Amino acid sequence: MGERLLVIGGDAAGMSAASQAKRLRGDDLEVIVVERGRFTSYSACGIPYWVAGDVTERDKLIARSPEKHRQNGIDVRLGTEAVAIDVAARKVEVRHGGTSEQLGFDQLLIATGATPLRPPVPGVDAKGVYGVQTLADGEDLLDRLANSPRRAVVVGAGYIGIEMAEALVRRKLTVTVIDRAEQPMTTLDPDLGKLVHEAMEGMGIDVVTGTSVDAFETTSAGEVRAVVAGGTTYETDLVVLGAGVRPNSSLAAEAGLPLGASKAIRVDERQVVRDHEGIWSAGDCVETYDRVSGRYVHVPLGTHANKQGRVAGTNLGGGSATFPGIVKTAVSKVCDLEVGRTGLLEADARGAGLSYEAVTVESTTRAGYFPGAAPITVKLLAERGTGRLLGAQLVGREGSAKRIDICAMALWNAMTVADLAMVDLSYAPPFSPVWDPVLIAARKAAEVV
Repeated sequence: MGERLLVIGGDAAGMSAASQAKRLRGDDLEVIVVERGRFTSYSACGIPYWVAGDVTERDKLIARSPEKHRQNGIDVRLGTEAVAIDVAARKVEVRHGGTSEQLGFDQLLIATGATPLRPPVPGVDAKGVYGVQTLADGEDLLDRLANSPRRAVVVGAGYIGIEMAEALVRRKLTVTVIDRAEQPMTTLDPDLGKLVHEAMEGMGIDVVTGTSVDAFETTSAGEVRAVVAGGTTYETDLVVLGAGVRPNSSLAAEAGLPLGASKAIRVDERQVVRDHEGIWSAGDCVETYDRVSGRYVHVPLGTHANKQGRVAGTNLGGGSATFPGIVKTAVSKVCDLEVGRTGLLEADARGAGLSYEAVTVESTTRAGYFPGAAPITVKLLAERGTGRLLGAQLVGREGSAKRIDICAMALWNAMTVADLAMVDLSYAPPFSPVWDPVLIAARKAAEVV
């Protein structure tokens, strides 16, 4: 056996890197993966849809089992946690059960992911307060739902928060969502977030914004029974935390590896940790280059994690690959409302010192006369003077969300809104008005920049 690659973390980034490197190097590379959980290569993004019932079995969320990885020559060690990295000695201390050992490495990949934010308030660790980060979290929540609870509180109104609100509504629970921001979905500008707020209220979800959680009240048996927020007590049978995540970078920081402003690990375009050849990192624990603002940001998404893992694995396997950055594209839904965004928000543009114009248009997802035409609102940001597209957001009903990919491609290629207004998009009445809503917004933006 030649070199040893040691991978910390067995989900998207870690297993993508391990699999690609092993595929390219074969028996010349020993690959060991340590994973503190019970699963590998699974879709955490699918957990809300498993809870809702769209996904009927846990294992459908697993892309590749530990057994399959082992058949491919990767030594996967579950229930094994990395607790310390010695960069100089090229060793990692790991613990399994009550024992610990030192694993040496020639190459190290850190793929420790992200950690859910938990409000630092009394009762947050009570029974009945659930995260939604791992398959084990999903199993625990489904076990609780099997006991027919009637009420739920979701803390946080980001992607996970609104998706879990939908899942619980579909499970016939009365749902309250509490968020400290003025509107749900802070990945949107507040005017678009207001549309999400109104739509959620229309679905019967009680949305409480501009309010922080003060405490979780519990029964004598230690079960959560209420959430106290903004001076109001919301009785509940369970709580789901959907307040976002932070990079799980403490292991790297303790080893003296560099972090960026977001406290995520700083890597170069090859996924090498800055100034530390032979140490790599990928996924939700790293910072990523934003092609629009020119800054480094922390955007934890499975799309990035898989790509970054493959880039690292290609380089570890003797090839050559780079990760070119992101434009912060994302979509989500709550019941029949679809949400998409890419690029900069107004606050981002101001923070980057950019002069811009913002335009918003209302249109329909199909030709207005065609059955099933539904409303869609599109907002674009364009740079004054140059007309360069800076960002896009949309909120609408069925057929809306994936239109954001048009804008993402335009951002990726640094197109102007005038360019975008004339892009040759497909048209037929069942799919779009003759002027697609994105083109209408781009045309309007081109008139004001």
